[in-house]
Amino acid sequence: MTLDHKWSPGVQNYVKHANEYLARRNEYIQKVVKKWKFDTIAVHGLYSVQDAIEDYQGAIIEPVFMCTSQAYRDSDEMEAALAYLIPTWCYSRIANPSTYYFEWTLALLEGYGFDGFTSCCSTSSGMAAIMTAIQPFLIHGLTHHPQNIVATAQCYGGTFQHFNIRLHQERGIECRWVLDPTNIEEWASKIDKHTCLLYGELPSNPGLGFFDIKLVADLAHSHGVPLIVDSTVATPALLRPICHGADVVVQSATKSLTAGGFGTCGAVISRGDIVTQMGTDQMRKDFALYIKYLPNRDYGPNLHPMQAIMTLNDMRTIRSKMDLLSRNTMCVANFLKEHSKIEQVNYLGLPDHPLFSLASKYMWLVDSEFDDMYKRPINRYGHLLSFCVKGGVEKTRKTFDKLQRIWRATDLGRIKSVATIPAISTHQQQGDAGRKLANIPQNLIRLCVGAEHPEDIISDLDQALS
Repeated sequence: MTLDHKWSPGVQNYVKHANEYLARRNEYIQKVVKKWKFDTIAVHGLYSVQDAIEDYQGAIIEPVFMCTSQAYRDSDEMEAALAYLIPTWCYSRIANPSTYYFEWTLALLEGYGFDGFTSCCSTSSGMAAIMTAIQPFLIHGLTHHPQNIVATAQCYGGTFQHFNIRLHQERGIECRWVLDPTNIEEWASKIDKHTCLLYGELPSNPGLGFFDIKLVADLAHSHGVPLIVDSTVATPALLRPICHGADVVVQSATKSLTAGGFGTCGAVISRGDIVTQMGTDQMRKDFALYIKYLPNRDYGPNLHPMQAIMTLNDMRTIRSKMDLLSRNTMCVANFLKEHSKIEQVNYLGLPDHPLFSLASKYMWLVDSEFDDMYKRPINRYGHLLSFCVKGGVEKTRKTFDKLQRIWRATDLGRIKSVATIPAISTHQQQGDAGRKLANIPQNLIRLCVGAEHPEDIISDLDQALS
């Protein structure tokens, strides 16, 4: 926190005490929290025994602050708070103690293994997180030429619509789609001096697309633009893009991070000093905090405090859940691969998948070398797979309709297995041409494998296919 000559002695006194508090908290992070293993961070975050006893009557779980606004001791504290000179939450559209605890924990998890600083801004949904992450780079009237973004065509249908309709058709901001994200030359060919960011989703939903994060990050930085990565399917338990050079990560925390399915939640996580020629020094230094306190204050895509605590509580066991779901999914993928009525199986963990080696370079179960079950680094590939049914659309829909234990829904990342046909659901609105770009055929079923015993999931698939 910094001061200039206009602030009163009372304001300066509040800032002095705030800086002392922030110094103590940063020391606690560096000397204590950063030395914890991933699971310990997921369980505790920055909510300490001292916090609980001094402020919250000893509550061992983070309290839910349902109040909409914060009271201040006097006018000096209010002035300092609303100028963002001291830590504050002031109004729940901007911040809230419950959302802070969620954000601090997720920032630490996404930054696990990263030497630098990470911060997080929570949002009301994954799509709100995507909007929040890209808007600060889309500055109208910056040049006489329209801006453009470069993005992987293999992405969630909502992302495709946002880029193709909301940005391109409605605002004239071109999205240049990368059809083969493993081809660094294709990425490079799409970039020019009006490109403001690179965006990729991996593993992609539903086609399991992947790319070399470090190569694409280095390319982005050579042009002075950031790389934004949607890592919803992997979660920080399996992949932390910031450790490999990404500037910003977006999460639909509704999905894999929670698994419980009790509401929507999104997050934007950034490293310190992102690479961009846009915006202010403040934006570059701490992007997530900047969007939280400034753009999102005005747009209002805030997260409800109850949802923040429910998401945080579900997130505490993310490593063990992603390990279990990954192992279950591998069993199901191997079954489908050998089934006579399956045309193709897309799962990054299958050794004959064309992206297996690339995915194996990046997707690891965090801290498996410290796990008594493994005692060595272990690759894990997540809960998402997709498969094409022989016989075209009619056979695909009949198979889908015969599922009994697997839920027919558009959700993913649940503790229960869920399936959908993307062409008629999540990717319906982008049309035939858009689905062709993303390689989503009509006979593709997306399956998100849950925590049921894999034999029961396989049994349901087998009876439906039969």
